[in-house]
Amino acid sequence: MKSKTTYVLSVIIAILAALTSVGGLLLPDIYRDNSFVKTTWLGNDAVTLFIAVPLLVAALVYSARGSSKAQLIWMGMLDYMLYNYAFYLFGTAFNVFFLMYAALLALSIIALIFGLTTLDVNRISQQVRKDAPVKWIGGYFLFVASGLGLVYVIQSISFIFTDNLPAIVTMSGHPTNVVFALDLTLLIPWLILGAFWLMKRQPWGYVIAGILSVKGPLYTLVLAVNSILVVNAGISETSELPLWGTLTLLGLITSVLFYVNMRPENESGKI
Repeated sequence: MKSKTTYVLSVIIAILAALTSVGGLLLPDIYRDNSFVKTTWLGNDAVTLFIAVPLLVAALVYSARGSSKAQLIWMGMLDYMLYNYAFYLFGTAFNVFFLMYAALLALSIIALIFGLTTLDVNRISQQVRKDAPVKWIGGYFLFVASGLGLVYVIQSISFIFTDNLPAIVTMSGHPTNVVFALDLTLLIPWLILGAFWLMKRQPWGYVIAGILSVKGPLYTLVLAVNSILVVNAGISETSELPLWGTLTLLGLITSVLFYVNMRPENESGKI
């Protein structure tokens, strides 16, 4: 993949993400949300600064050397940034970083579009081994999609008949459910589409799987860290760590299964 535009945009994204994360961690008064939401932003900032930004930079470096694996991880990190800063842009109380959140979301969308349109999809699909466990990986995607979707749909329909708001709306103080909104548009449909295409061994199925197997465990790690923080801060007595910790572990296993089954570019029989 050769796209100077995507590289330049990705460098800018890495810089802006690092700046907003450092600012959020060192200047927590920037966040004007309630204690629950404010605490989750701090956990998010920590994971983004210490894991996501370095992964994005490493993927850029290895992509420049021609690694297809690194290119997919790069796209996965752009998708993480897109998803992550959609939460910041629409979920934080207005603060001094508002324009940076808007820039990060817009740049991530543009960079991901440019990156995907210049990706050699056929080459990537041909690098995946014939015996790769695509049904297991696709099955895991469908498991996550159906689990999240069921929870969101049940709570949303319940509100219609009972007028009881979902707990996350009450806890966050938001006028709507940002989590449901973003997951139902930016995550669940792609998990389902990627799963079916992957199990049918469609070229784009491998690309979507490579992206989601990076974004998925990284964001469940964010949720796992936040589960620890809100309990330690005395904000919640119930920890969701077992759920998000388990999904992070399963997501990492899925990621390893996918990337281990991509043949190196220099392997005998290279395409």
